[in-house]
Amino acid sequence: RKADKRMAAGVTLIDPDTTYIDEGVKIGKGTVIYPGMTIQEKTIIGKNCKIGPSGVVQDCKIGDNVEIKFSCVLTLSEVKNNAIIGPFAHLRPESQIGPSAKVGNFTEIKKSKIGKGSKVSHLSYIGDTIMGEKVNIGAGTITCNYDGFKKHKTIIKNGAFVGSNTNLVAPVSVGRNSLIGAGSTITKNIPDNKLALARAREVIKPLKKDRKSVV
Repeated sequence: RKADKRMAAGVTLIDPDTTYIDEGVKIGKGTVIYPGMTIQEKTIIGKNCKIGPSGVVQDCKIGDNVEIKFSCVLTLSEVKNNAIIGPFAHLRPESQIGPSAKVGNFTEIKKSKIGKGSKVSHLSYIGDTIMGEKVNIGAGTITCNYDGFKKHKTIIKNGAFVGSNTNLVAPVSVGRNSLIGAGSTITKNIPDNKLALARAREVIKPLKKDRKSVV
C-alpha cells in the first residue's frame, strides 16, 4: 500500500518487492528507485533522480536530478542538484557533495565538502577536507588526515589538479589552480598557481646477475 501511494504520487519503483523505504522518507516526483535499495529514516530525495540499484541511503538529503549508481552507501550526508555518485561509492557522515560534482568508483568521502563541479572519480579517500569548485582529484589520492592522535584538515582550493597516487598529509593547503604531479607526497602548503612535485628521482642501474628472458 505504501509503495502504491508513492507510485501514485509520481515516483517509479522498478521492483517494489525488493525496495525498502521507511515511512518518514520523502521522494520527489519523477524519481526512479531501482531494485535492491534500502532508504531509511528521514531521507529526503528530490525530483527526477535515479537511485540504485542495490544500495543504502540513510538519513540523507538528496537534491534534484541526482544520480546514485549501483551499490553505494550514503549516511548522514547531503548531495546537491545534478551530482553523480558511484558506482561503489561510500559517503560517511557529514559529507556534502556540491552541485554537478562527481564521486566515482570505490571512493570514500568522510566529513568533507566537495565543491561545485569537482571530481573525485575513482579509488580515493577524502577525509576532513574542504574542497573548492572545479577541482580534479586523480585516482588513488588519499588525504592523510589522522596522525595517530588527532584528525587534521586538508584544504584544496578552486581549480586545483591533484595527480594520481598523491598523498596529502594534513594539515595542508593546496592553492587555486595549482597542479600536483602524480605520485607525490605533499607535506607543505602549496601557493596559488604553482606546480608541486614530491617524489623520489628515478634511477636505473644494471642488474647484478643475469635474469632469464620472459617471453
